Amino acid sequence: MKQERQLLIGGKWVDASGDAYEVINPATEEVVGLAPQATVADAEAAAAAARDALPGWAATDPDFRLKLMAKAAEAIRAKAADLLPLVIAETGATAAVGSRMQVPVAADRFDRYSRDLRHVAQRALPPQVAQSTPLAPGGLISGLANRAPVGVVTCITSYNFPMVNMAGKVAPALAMGNTVVVKPAPQDPLAVIELVRILDEVGFPPGVVNLVTANDAAAAASLVSSPDVDMVSFTGSTDVGIRIAQSGAATMKRLLLELGGKGACLVFDDADVAAAIGCIGSTWSFHSGQICTAPTRAVVQRAVFDQVVEGLRRYASVLKVGDPTDTATIVGPVISAPHRDRVERYIATGRAEGAELITGGERPDLDRGFYVAPTLLTGSNDMVVAREEIFGPVVVVVAFDDEEEGISIANDSDFGLYDYVFSGDTARAFRVAKLLRAGHVGINSAQRNHEAPFGGFKMSGVGRDGGDYGLEAYSEMQAIIWTG
Repeated sequence: MKQERQLLIGGKWVDASGDAYEVINPATEEVVGLAPQATVADAEAAAAAARDALPGWAATDPDFRLKLMAKAAEAIRAKAADLLPLVIAETGATAAVGSRMQVPVAADRFDRYSRDLRHVAQRALPPQVAQSTPLAPGGLISGLANRAPVGVVTCITSYNFPMVNMAGKVAPALAMGNTVVVKPAPQDPLAVIELVRILDEVGFPPGVVNLVTANDAAAAASLVSSPDVDMVSFTGSTDVGIRIAQSGAATMKRLLLELGGKGACLVFDDADVAAAIGCIGSTWSFHSGQICTAPTRAVVQRAVFDQVVEGLRRYASVLKVGDPTDTATIVGPVISAPHRDRVERYIATGRAEGAELITGGERPDLDRGFYVAPTLLTGSNDMVVAREEIFGPVVVVVAFDDEEEGISIANDSDFGLYDYVFSGDTARAFRVAKLLRAGHVGINSAQRNHEAPFGGFKMSGVGRDGGDYGLEAYSEMQAIIWTG
C-alpha cells in the first residue's frame, strides 16, 4: 500500500496540512494507498510558489525546457513497469487499456512537446508602409506575432486517464514557459504523484511544477479563484466546468475546458455495419465507457437498424467483465460505488421512459468491485439516457429515416465533443461531418490523430489542445512592432 502524505510546493516535498485519505481499488474495493489531503492554505502556497518561479522559467532558453521534456519522457518509460500496476489498481483500467493507453501515452506526450516550438512561438508579419501621423513618423513598419507564456496554469484532470490527461496539460504548458500547479482527480491521484516526482527528479527548477491533492473541492476552488493563477486547464464534467468559468471570470482566467460528451455515431444504410458496430461497441470495451469521446448515441438509418442492434447485442454478449488484471478481461469496473449507482439510476430512468432494454442493465454477479454490465437500450433522442452524459458502459440506439433527420438527431444535443459518421459513400460522409456540431468527427473510424485540435462545441467545452494547438492553448498572443 502506497502512503503519500506530501505535496510538492516550491521545490520541496512538504507534509499536507490535512489528514491523508484513502484511495480505493474499484475492482477489489480494497485500499490502494493514502493520498495527501491539501487545505486551502496548501493550495495558496503552491500557487504563490508557481508565481515566484514564473519569471525565471519563462526566461529560460526554450531548448533547455525541451531537453527536460525529453528527459521526462525517458524517465516515465523507464518506470513504466512500476507505474502500470498502480494505474490499474487505482483506476480499474484493464491490463490492455493500462499497458497501451495509460502509461505509454503519458510518456509520448512529453516526448511530443520536446520538439522545436519556434514555428508556433513566433510568426513574422508582412511589412507595411505607413504614412506619418500625429502618433508617429511614417516608414516601413515590421512586426512579429509572438506567443508568450500565459503565466501560472492550474491543471485539473479527470479520473479516467489520470497520467495521460495530466501529461497532456503539463507538457505543453511547461514547454511554452508557464509554471504549473498540478491538481489530479481525488479518486486516483497516486500515479500523478509519481509523475510529479519524476518531473522533480529530472531537474525542473523549484516552483515550476507544484502538486496539490485533495478529496474535497476546497483546494481546487481556491486555485481557480486565486489571483496568482492566470489560467485553468480542466478536464471533467460540464457542471464543474461551468463553476470554474464563473469563478475564474472575476480574475479573467484564461480557460481550457474539455468537458462532457454525448457522441453520436451516424450509421447510414450503405455503411460497413461491422465496422460501425466495432466503433459503437468501444463504449463498452474501452475503459467501461468512462471516456468523453465514446459513441454513446448510435443514430442508425432504419434500413440497417435491426442489423446494428443485433450486432451490438452479440458484441456485448462476448465481453468478459471482471478482474482488470486478467488479460482476458475486456470490461473492468467503473471508478466508485457512487458512480456505479449513478449509472444504474440512468438505466432505470431509461426503462421508465420507455426505452427497450436489449441487453445488460443488471449488476454483474461478482463478489466485489464496482461493475456495470454492458448495457444496450433503444428508444428516442428525447430520453434522458440519450441526452445526458452517463460516463459508463451504456449505449442508446436511435433510428432515423433520411440524411436530414439523421443530422438533426445527431445535432440535437447540448454536447458537441466527438461524433462519428459511417457510410460507404465517403464524399457524403465528409459532407455530413462538416454539418455536425462537434469539435471532432471520425469518418468510418474511431482512431485518433494526436496532432489534430481537440475540444468541443456547445457545452462540451472551450478551447483546443493537441499537437501544436496545445502549444497555442498555453500561450498569449503578443504583437511586437518596429520600424525599418
